[in-house]
Amino acid sequence: MLISWDWLSDYVKIDCPLEEIVSRWAMSGLNHEGTEIVEGVPVIDLEVTSNRADCLGHIGIAREASVLYRVPLVVPQPRPATAKSSIASVLQLENLFQDACPRYTARVIRGVKIGPSPEWLAKRLRAIGIKTINNVVDATNYVMMECGQPLHAFDLAHIRGGKIIVRPAADKENFLAIDHKTYVLDSQMVVIADAERAVALGGVMGGAESEVSDTTTDLLIESASFAPMSIRRAARKLKLHSPSSHRYERRIDPNQLDWASRRCCELILATAGGELLDGVLDTNPVQTNLPEIELRKSQIVRVLGIEIPWETSCDILKRLGCEITKVGEQHCTVAPPSFRQDLPREVDLIEEVARIYGYEQIPEDAMVPMVASMRRPKDIVMSTLRNVATAAGFDETLNPSLIGRGPADRISPWSSEAPLATMVPLLEGASILRRSLIPSLIAARLHNQSQSNRDVRLFETANVYLPNGNQLPREQLNLGCIAESELRIVRGVFEEILHRVWGVGSDTPKLSETKVSWDFLESGSGIAWMAGETMLCWIGSLSRSLSQSLKLDGAVTLGETNLDLLLQHAQLVPRVRDVVPFPAIERDLNLVVDEALQWQSLQGVISQSAGPLCVDILFREIYRDTNRDGAGKKRVLLTLKLQSATDTLRSEQADEVVASVLGACRSQLGAQLLA
Repeated sequence: MLISWDWLSDYVKIDCPLEEIVSRWAMSGLNHEGTEIVEGVPVIDLEVTSNRADCLGHIGIAREASVLYRVPLVVPQPRPATAKSSIASVLQLENLFQDACPRYTARVIRGVKIGPSPEWLAKRLRAIGIKTINNVVDATNYVMMECGQPLHAFDLAHIRGGKIIVRPAADKENFLAIDHKTYVLDSQMVVIADAERAVALGGVMGGAESEVSDTTTDLLIESASFAPMSIRRAARKLKLHSPSSHRYERRIDPNQLDWASRRCCELILATAGGELLDGVLDTNPVQTNLPEIELRKSQIVRVLGIEIPWETSCDILKRLGCEITKVGEQHCTVAPPSFRQDLPREVDLIEEVARIYGYEQIPEDAMVPMVASMRRPKDIVMSTLRNVATAAGFDETLNPSLIGRGPADRISPWSSEAPLATMVPLLEGASILRRSLIPSLIAARLHNQSQSNRDVRLFETANVYLPNGNQLPREQLNLGCIAESELRIVRGVFEEILHRVWGVGSDTPKLSETKVSWDFLESGSGIAWMAGETMLCWIGSLSRSLSQSLKLDGAVTLGETNLDLLLQHAQLVPRVRDVVPFPAIERDLNLVVDEALQWQSLQGVISQSAGPLCVDILFREIYRDTNRDGAGKKRVLLTLKLQSATDTLRSEQADEVVASVLGACRSQLGAQLLA
């Protein structure tokens, strides 16, 4: 922000060297970038942070100097003379897009004479790098650089139908701007239109068809407030940034619109003549009041670490424009002014007190009480699953949320809807939001493969973006894993995470295991764990056809877990069991079973028939001997761990448990014990 020292002196008189005040500004948050002499006048370049939209004008900077030096701030009070004719007789105003334009005001001046601006005005604009055009356009620029409120002047003769309509642009609507380039708009952009076509792109740039020219005699003066996000989006999409959009993106003072409009009209009448029609068209004349904030004296000491007199703190806030009520010995109620929309919280008020009181007043060794924050449940669970994954030999990856279109983008076990696509890819070739972490993990494995690093196990924890109709996508936190060809590796990681996070409790959901068949998985390899109707996780082997199309060396196994569901039932307090002092007995069983029998079914039958003395069932191995067992059979080697919590288990008791297990397996599953 360029500030003319001569211009600034209209609002505040400071009797001190320039070097001193720029140092004070820097210490209060307005960093000094440099000073140049332009046409004999010092011009100061100040860095204004994005939250300080009030300092994007000379009056805002003068207000800061007024507060720092305790000198009066003189703000002009425009009172332009008006004619008897009313604006309502020549112009109508309608706002059809209040979300993007909360307030729009219009005034009309007739009979102006376009010409060059007076030298005093032109010199001030030239000093801060603004090209002079004519007395009307220069007046709008002058007021914008004076108070930070953008304005625009239309040639009233080119406003068709005597009507101004604030509306959304039509999709693919063409707009010819004053830079004489045509832009294609969309329905999320706001335009200022007459009865037939758009005459300005709201908050960004005026239109060429209604710009002020040498033949203009009647003017429409616009002063409006636009939603910051709407302006930022339009300016970025069209690559059309302007001083107006720069200010609207940072949220201007909505209560300053009428002042700026009157000030602009006053300057135009003084430099271009004409008469101002009586009245103003205003779509929302209600004043905006920011929410009140309770400020506590104790919080100032706690945050800053020093004692600032309570009267001094209140006085600083009053000088900054705040209204203070309900003042007590320990607290007060503060209403920030409308031009300070960056003050929504108590800590923001404390920061204001600190920067005006002087950061240099706070000693470097000031003791600020600090307490270590508690870890969130999510942090505890994430730490647990990272420990489990890394202990199993997995390395964590971090990948962009955008992926490119290709064979892997069809991997979407959580949603069957088409992925959301970006209009302007932020990464080369990456244009869609991923619906699963697996495509990113496959890409990471391919990168390792290209570096001759084929023995890698990778995992990632991040959000996936599941399409939700016309609404914003549903974000789901997932854990994804990719490893070599054995399914038990990924399954083991998921089982251990589930054991660590959920443990054993009556309040955790009952899980069921089911087969899944997706086209990206090898036939018969996919399984999913279901908590009721909701899938908690899935595991499977990547199909050979997809693996070959992706040029992966060898088969890989994949898996993904819904961490949001896992977090809902996380047991954050570890549950322990008494240590049993009595020894355990282990019995190995080698069963011949049907090829189609799953371990889950076999484990369930054994667990039910073994009774409470069986504390664990350990899978050992599967092998096949068709010569001895016949086709369609396999051998499952397992171990039963038997233990009593009350006394030493006798061999006879163990034999009874084994006999019960063998009987149940024989009768229910047709299993035979291998002699």
